[in-house]
Amino acid sequence: MKRLLFATLAMSACSVVLAASPPTFSPKRLSAEDRTLSSDAFAGRGPDTPAENKTINYVVSQMKAAGLQPGGDIKHGKRTWTQAVPLLRSEIIGAPMLAIDMSGKRETLTQGKEIAVRAPMDGSTSVAIVNAPLVFVGYGVKAPERRWDDFKGVDLHGKIAVVLVNDPDFETGKGDFGGKAMTYYGRWTYKYEEAARQGALGMLVVHETAPASYGWATVKNSNINTMFDIVRDKPSAEHPQVEGWIQRDLAVAMFKHAGLDFDALKKQAQTRAFKPVLLKGESFSANFKVDSSVITSHNIVGRVIGSKHPDQTVIYSAHWDHLGVGQPDAKGDRIYNGAVDNATGTAALIELGRAFAKAPQPERSVVFINVTAEEKGLLGSEYYASKPLYPLATTAGVINMDALDPHGPARNFTISGSARLGLLDDLVAEAKKHNMVYTPDPKPEAGHFFRSDHFSFAKRGVPAISFGSGNDWVDGGMAAGKAAEDDYVSKRYHQPGDEWQASWAFTGMARDLQVLYSVGSDLANSDQWPNWSRDSEFRATRDASAAERK
Repeated sequence: MKRLLFATLAMSACSVVLAASPPTFSPKRLSAEDRTLSSDAFAGRGPDTPAENKTINYVVSQMKAAGLQPGGDIKHGKRTWTQAVPLLRSEIIGAPMLAIDMSGKRETLTQGKEIAVRAPMDGSTSVAIVNAPLVFVGYGVKAPERRWDDFKGVDLHGKIAVVLVNDPDFETGKGDFGGKAMTYYGRWTYKYEEAARQGALGMLVVHETAPASYGWATVKNSNINTMFDIVRDKPSAEHPQVEGWIQRDLAVAMFKHAGLDFDALKKQAQTRAFKPVLLKGESFSANFKVDSSVITSHNIVGRVIGSKHPDQTVIYSAHWDHLGVGQPDAKGDRIYNGAVDNATGTAALIELGRAFAKAPQPERSVVFINVTAEEKGLLGSEYYASKPLYPLATTAGVINMDALDPHGPARNFTISGSARLGLLDDLVAEAKKHNMVYTPDPKPEAGHFFRSDHFSFAKRGVPAISFGSGNDWVDGGMAAGKAAEDDYVSKRYHQPGDEWQASWAFTGMARDLQVLYSVGSDLANSDQWPNWSRDSEFRATRDASAAERK
């Protein structure tokens, strides 16, 4: 889930052993790879489907042809091309029975229309909830360091929490949560995790387009299909039994029937004084069976081995998966092709691998990871970061590519959120060589920093910064860039309309890959260890492993 963004990393000023002009990248080859990966033949690249094997075979064949070496799991003493990723797979069988009881009147809810309930990830094989009380818990935040607690001791056992999306500062742009920029407390993933910690039976997130940064179609298409999670020792400690979203109109009606004003309570929830509110006379019911099993998906891994420090690593990453085959759109199209998200990133990964394989051997190893199940919650990168093939302490940085812009070149670029790396000046300097200027993240409230695979590494201290495609196009300016992004978010993002288009030039992407290549190459041919700024929440974690880099 993300806008047209991709991730990169800048390195601090240092002496570079190998200095050369960046290679050029072929727009024609990028287009051909994107077209293949997003064709109907790949059926939306769903994990644990025949399309997974098809995708793996294609990407591996391209990596081999590019000159990369296998960098995955070791079998029989040799590296393979993949890393096995065990996942819990969960799918609702048939149409679930979902209902809200309001003062004795039952309103049956239609999955995907008023509500989108995810298949349970707590290990349940069935759900049978009868008249569970509903409690509004504001933004669902418990942040002791900010002296903020939306729960205030409320007992949520056997109850369904109703929560707002984003964090308390979104509406006003000021407050205890960084103003307009979303914190991790604003992410729906955090809210479900906190619901489990609070002992709630379930949580329903109220969808509103602006604070979510996407429409209901994206919510529906992302949540009512097959769900996956990494295999956990205690899944119920991370997930309540019911995780879902409801439309704002339904929430307003629920609050009204309980004698409450939704907008008034929303304003109260933006204050530290807010207290949980029971929706009197209302309850939630659900009944459905669940097909649950453990499956094995795969990350695809290629590698160029370093000449001087093969045990030190620079990582490029992108996710290969999309949503597969799902609910039909208005045209009856059921294939979620994922041409931008993320066939673009996968094509870029292949071509960067080709460039490094043809260049002089770097001093540090460069690893190219095409991860699985990003669309299910960054699961492939989460698994790699929790069980790395190459130690995170000696991983110099991660350059992630997620939903690159396939149009022409832009005059600017951005980063996702506040990088707080202290290395942005070097990225700015590299981009300047290509006549690109830096523009701050135009939508920090959307929380893009938490929505791509680099976050799995960042939260473990590995330096990572998201580089976003520019919106000031050379051909058409800001107006053209904004129009294209608005069209993508409303009509294509996580919808069947995300299809390859013959009009895409890929020239901007080819130019941007030169910047990405130079940043990664400079890092791979240096003895520098980038770090987070001293006020970053990730600095302490990185510093704790400093001895392993000496």
